[in-house]
Amino acid sequence: MLTKAHKPHQRNFSQELFPATEFVAASVERMKSASETERGAIFTKTEVVDFMLDLIGYTVDRPLWKLRLLEPSFGGGDFLLIAIERLLDSAARDKVNAEELRPCFRGVELHRASFESTSERIQRRLLAGGYTRANVDSLTQHWLSNADFLLEPFDSDFDFVIGNPPYVRQELIPAEMLAEYRQRYATLYDRADLYVPFMERSLQLLKNGGQMSFICSDRWMKNRYGGPLRRMISGGFTMRYYVDMVGTAAFQSDVVAYPSITVIERGKSGEKVRIAHQPEISANALSALCKTMKGKPSGFNGKVAEAAAEPQEDDPWLLESDAQPSLELVRRLEAAFPILEESGCRVGIGVATGADKIYIAQFSELDVEEERKLPLVTTRDILSGSVKWRGLGVVNPFEESGALADFARYPRFAAYLLKHQEALLNRHCAQKSNGSWYRTIDRITPSLARQPKLLIPDIKGEANIVLDESGLYPHHNLYYITSRDWPLLALQRVLMSGIARLFVRAYSTKMRGGCLRFQAQYLRRIRLPKWADVPLHAQQILSQQNSAVTPSDIQQVIVMTYFLTDKELNFLNE
Repeated sequence: MLTKAHKPHQRNFSQELFPATEFVAASVERMKSASETERGAIFTKTEVVDFMLDLIGYTVDRPLWKLRLLEPSFGGGDFLLIAIERLLDSAARDKVNAEELRPCFRGVELHRASFESTSERIQRRLLAGGYTRANVDSLTQHWLSNADFLLEPFDSDFDFVIGNPPYVRQELIPAEMLAEYRQRYATLYDRADLYVPFMERSLQLLKNGGQMSFICSDRWMKNRYGGPLRRMISGGFTMRYYVDMVGTAAFQSDVVAYPSITVIERGKSGEKVRIAHQPEISANALSALCKTMKGKPSGFNGKVAEAAAEPQEDDPWLLESDAQPSLELVRRLEAAFPILEESGCRVGIGVATGADKIYIAQFSELDVEEERKLPLVTTRDILSGSVKWRGLGVVNPFEESGALADFARYPRFAAYLLKHQEALLNRHCAQKSNGSWYRTIDRITPSLARQPKLLIPDIKGEANIVLDESGLYPHHNLYYITSRDWPLLALQRVLMSGIARLFVRAYSTKMRGGCLRFQAQYLRRIRLPKWADVPLHAQQILSQQNSAVTPSDIQQVIVMTYFLTDKELNFLNE
């Protein structure tokens, strides 16, 4: 989370703030020859580029030669070449000379081969348009930089920033460059990928009223690492348009991505976000969608929606167009009821060992003392909707106090782990644990196995919430809920009524196939009345052990407990 003192959206174009140490400069030079995978290169279809340029208003009917456009990672020139065509048409119409076009563009590309190839294509286009060789050399030298956008100084701001930023995980970035990026960009937080600081830097470079349009992953809008970027945007920018592109053929190759198109404007306009969902990828369809999105709400015809409210600070952005009606219910319940953990519940995740092949095996075959192993439950054990234990166990290196078990007290335990010492020492958690090389990544608390709990798999289309009272310890692909106040059977029935899915769908990042992430951060957002505030008649129905309780009975209880209208109830039944 950003501190109040840090203001990442402040602009500063000073050359002095962008020095490059020799170590960073050497890494930049190495990355200029990186592979397509290392540099996160994904290329955008022409129809999508035209749509994005139209949406921000970079169109030939305007005097484009008076405006400045930046593409921060131009690659093969998907955006830059089309934008140049538009600029040249506008300049020809207004009889503008070559010298006046010098300020119109800045394009940055780190990869040397891509830079040279695209530069040659631009030069050929300018020569074909009648510009002299001297004009062409002057323009391309001023427009194009073979550099790292995140380290490149700029001497002015821009009316437009547009493109498809690189999608690069932190593990692929040289350590020197990553350290330098972290010093400069507050949004490179947690596990943020490289496109996030690209967005921060691009927003910094906008003039007041300027617009940035990117097609990139939508993960930053809801997950943890996007928090600082959301805070930055909510503090000085306005999201104008959002187009969910998940499942569409927006790129020139088939890639596993969760893309969206965003248009973000510098300044607070107070306007609602206009959103569309999975459009047809064709020139005609996207042209029509652009006109609809920029038109009056009376012409939306179900193809475009508006977000009910602008999120605050680092709150998740809830912008799926197909979920907007149910978001009104989410907001009402958030205003009326406490969160899950304020109603006496606790959400957690099962154990990650860092070496499952060593710590996990058939319970009966783990050659350690009984006190040093626990029966383990995994997602495969609860596929049927109830617990059917397959007999796995996990070695437990922790006492109930949290201290590591003493080898002297447990010789079989010691022999088992010493046999695997070399492999366990290679784990990252062992290398930084000051001698505690045999610990699991997560602490195991044995009493959790004995405690009744609800088990929830991470990735599912619907909430699969299973009651476990059999004394099993959850694996790391399972989340769990315990409660000191709510009877777990009653809580299970409430959550499976549609309440859990309603909130998780609103806040979860969506996976391919429509699956949701039932993770702790989203489960904790579920609103639940305190058990004492549930009407007595509803308590009795929810707590009945026999199978005579029907889905209709549960539905009536949910209506009574959450004061739902018929329309709101339909959202739970979707």
